[in-house]
Amino acid sequence: MGRGRVEMKRIENKINRQVTFSKRRSGLLKKAHEISVLCDAEVALIVFSTKGKLSEYSTNSSMERILERYERYSYAERQLMSNDPEQTGSWTLEHAKLKARMEVLQRNQKHFMGEELDSLSMKELQNLEQQLDSALKHVRSRKNQLMYESISDLQKKVISDIIFSFWPLNLFNYRFTCT
Repeated sequence: MGRGRVEMKRIENKINRQVTFSKRRSGLLKKAHEISVLCDAEVALIVFSTKGKLSEYSTNSSMERILERYERYSYAERQLMSNDPEQTGSWTLEHAKLKARMEVLQRNQKHFMGEELDSLSMKELQNLEQQLDSALKHVRSRKNQLMYESISDLQKKVISDIIFSFWPLNLFNYRFTCT
């Protein structure tokens, strides 16, 4: 037999309220974890008790990164909802998109320079490592190509110098002697 529906109103008894808060907080944290695992979603959950105690949950990416993403998103939404229809045109949205893109690029640049890696998850670090390996292969390939071209040019110059050092001027100076 199931439990009946609980009436949604404040629990007056302080002890019962605290017990309910504790149980529901645990259930909420469990549900946040489940949705992140099952749906591969980024989840951030922040709960403060009445006494101000913090309970939080975030997926592999850090809470700070999720909150930054939320702030960028909510900023763009607020700009779209402003009262002046001319200002809320495509320029505002484009500005928000470009600003968010710039922040992502700046963060990626720092990551490529080996900075601010503490906030990255294992998956993100592996992805960064693959990108750096690929870039390093391209750099080495270009460097080797330039080295081979330089060696080829030097070989041609040396051969040319050798050939021209024996060319007619020196042949006329060579004396044949018979013994």
